[in-house]
Amino acid sequence: MPERDALDRILSSEDALAPSSGFAARVMDVVDAAASEPPPLPFPWGRFSLAVIATVASVASGAWLIPAMDLSPVVAAVNGSGRELGYAAATILATLAMLYAPRLRAMVRRLLPQAALPRTTPRA
Repeated sequence: MPERDALDRILSSEDALAPSSGFAARVMDVVDAAASEPPPLPFPWGRFSLAVIATVASVASGAWLIPAMDLSPVVAAVNGSGRELGYAAATILATLAMLYAPRLRAMVRRLLPQAALPRTTPRA
C-alpha cells in the first residue's frame, strides 16, 4: 500500500496547481480559430424530399401502368432481333469498361504493392 500512501500525500498537499506558461493563450487561439470558421452547410432537405416524392411517384405509376400494358408487340420485336441486341449489349459493356478502367486501375494501384505493378513511364 505504499502507492496509496504516496497518492494520499500528493492529493492532500496544499500546493496550488497552475497551468504552464502560454497555456491560456494557446487555448484562446484555438477557440478563436474555431469561432472564425464558417458554419457547416445545411443539409438540402428540400431537394431530398423532392427526390423522394419523385421516386415514390415513379414507382407507383410503374406499378399501376405496367400490368395494364400489352407487351406482346415488344416481345415479338425482340424475338426476331437477337443478333442486334447482342451487338448493343456488347457495345454497352465495352463503353462501361472504358469508363471504369481508370477507376479500376487506381483501385488496383492502391491495393497492390508498387513493386508488383509494371512501370508505365519510361525510365530516364
